[in-house]
Amino acid sequence: MQSFLVSHAIYAIILFGVLEAMCIPISSELTFLLGGAIASGGVAGTHQHPSLAMVIILGTLAEMVGSYISYAIGRAGGRPLVHRWGKYVLVTEADVARAERFLVGRGVWALPFVRAFASIVAGIVEVPALRFGVLSLIGTFVYVTVLSSIGYSLGSEWSKINHGLALAGYVLGALVVLAIVGFVLYRLREFRREAAAAAAVRAESTERQVRR
Repeated sequence: MQSFLVSHAIYAIILFGVLEAMCIPISSELTFLLGGAIASGGVAGTHQHPSLAMVIILGTLAEMVGSYISYAIGRAGGRPLVHRWGKYVLVTEADVARAERFLVGRGVWALPFVRAFASIVAGIVEVPALRFGVLSLIGTFVYVTVLSSIGYSLGSEWSKINHGLALAGYVLGALVVLAIVGFVLYRLREFRREAAAAAAVRAESTERQVRR
């Protein structure tokens, strides 16, 4: 990912921005931090030299495209989409219910402060598309601007910082793997509980119909 960003900065920022906003697990932090560092001219090996303004504008637009795709999926698929496909991305119907309560309780004005999965939920609860776009744009623009500006300020120091992060990553790697495994097992248990509860409700409903 990082080598592709360095070699094809503009295209990589657009591609990764769209995919990340579609809830695909790609590090937007790395994308825009490195994008800003490339814009500063402090990263060697790149064939493209975008300005900081271009990184911010393209990154914001790419994130908005991905967010609207997620929003459209949620609006078209609704809760049946989560029921059918949620288990493949470890999202339960209870997760959607909690996110829905969050948006409803705080209003759609919470959208600038939450990202990614919130776009799907906004579609499910049918937040008006224009309002969703305006509020998401505010949060996305601020997010991309802050990260890109930090990367730009790092400039030539990026390589040193990135090297230090890589070394720390090796140390933390095993802990991250264990945490992911534990998280997956926990989520699978939640799916089993949810499925068992749904089966019990169906059985109770069937029994009541038989008695009638």
